[in-house]
Amino acid sequence: MAMSLPPFPRAEGDPIVKYPDPILRQVAEPVKRITPEIRQLVSFMRKAMHDANGIGLAAPQVGQSVRIILYTDMSDEDNPQVHALINPVILKMAGEQTEPPEGCLSLPGLIGNVRRAQTIWVKGQNLQGKTMKFKAEGLTARIIQHEVDHLDGILFIDRADPATLRWSTEEAQEEVRPLAAAGG
Repeated sequence: MAMSLPPFPRAEGDPIVKYPDPILRQVAEPVKRITPEIRQLVSFMRKAMHDANGIGLAAPQVGQSVRIILYTDMSDEDNPQVHALINPVILKMAGEQTEPPEGCLSLPGLIGNVRRAQTIWVKGQNLQGKTMKFKAEGLTARIIQHEVDHLDGILFIDRADPATLRWSTEEAQEEVRPLAAAGG
């Protein structure tokens, strides 16, 4: 990556872990059983994602190194649905997409173009413990791939075309610039 990144500030009370927190680089542990604590974590993640206006979230982003993601199914644009997926595995990928640019709640304000599969086939469990297998396409496939990467300690900046990394807003750039000047 050509761009040098300072630490991202985390406001008091913000549940979203920010770069460069080491948990974002860990490989998350599989969920062995869906317990009341796991359901409570998913509920907490839903609120955190909703409050941050996100469309996906992985458990490491709220400080829990377990294999749980939330993703928004965008196949019905008029009625997007948020789903939890436990121990997700991408079984197969096909095609390619590079748009729209990706961002991340753990690296707020930074975006870049990432080459992702257009279509994926996914397996995981729902909160009732039922094994789910399904196909996702387009933006939904992009979201799932991004979140599964989080479970493996991979950030979008690792996959982005370095020439496309940029600040999405001038405000975000101004917030981080003093930290870079101060050395973090």
